[in-house]
Amino acid sequence: MTHRRLPSLSALRAFEAAARHESAKQAALELSVTATAISHQVRGLEESLGVSLFVRKPRQLELTAQGRELQEVLESAFDSISTAVERLSAVPCRQAVTLSTTPAVAVRWLLSWVCLLRDSHPNIDLRIHASHEPVALDGVTADLAIRYGDGRWPGLIAEKLLDNTFIPACSPHLGLQDITQLPAYALIHFRPQVASSTALDWSMWQKQAQVPGLDVTAGLVFSDETHAIAAAVGGQGVALMGRELIEDELQEGRLVQPFGPELQGKPFYLVYPESRRNDPTILAIRDWVMSVPGGLCTLSG
Repeated sequence: MTHRRLPSLSALRAFEAAARHESAKQAALELSVTATAISHQVRGLEESLGVSLFVRKPRQLELTAQGRELQEVLESAFDSISTAVERLSAVPCRQAVTLSTTPAVAVRWLLSWVCLLRDSHPNIDLRIHASHEPVALDGVTADLAIRYGDGRWPGLIAEKLLDNTFIPACSPHLGLQDITQLPAYALIHFRPQVASSTALDWSMWQKQAQVPGLDVTAGLVFSDETHAIAAAVGGQGVALMGRELIEDELQEGRLVQPFGPELQGKPFYLVYPESRRNDPTILAIRDWVMSVPGGLCTLSG
């Protein structure tokens, strides 16, 4: 390895400033030191180099030939350093944010609109934590969450996003139209592995519908809501699904609601810690979620 033979960098900086201003006093103001310190640094540099860098006049410093040569090299070098520092400082820090939500909300509502977040905040790396189980919003496991419930979580700000209305839905190819025909069709059940007191199922629906001969314990059971929706679209039976999450299939005619009743479930909320209400990154994710088509903010706007 070749070792560079360089004078004191402080002395070089003092000389370059004095040469540029042609004044020890002006150099001192720029570098926030005294004029005496500038003069001391420059004389030390001259002694180390064995040359005179300035012709000292009463009110002006005039560069010698050797001083001019060194000044030109240092000016270019310091300009390059300054440009590199500005370029590196301009590179924004990337920030990772974890949003926890149910798999169905992630796949069927959020993921199609990640592009909006990427366009408005390209330096935020969004991490989706898909789970039916509430997790700690401690900045480690997750930062924000979309949860369904009554909107009251101690220590958290909760902003309503979506209603959660459960309806019977099936493929139009099944030809199901009359509620009395339902016992002849397979029921599709969604049962998350983590039990939830807010989950609605066919037994709750049957309490209102009172369909004769309907066995609400039979049928296909899925632990993933998206799989249950896919089975319904594929004509495998009749599912009890959140209407807001199958809106696309209903509008496109791939699923139909043949009859009621409808069950009103707990709404979905965006939640995040009260202590981070002014966190710019949290607010960026909050604004993105609120702007996603299909949410209450969008529907009411």
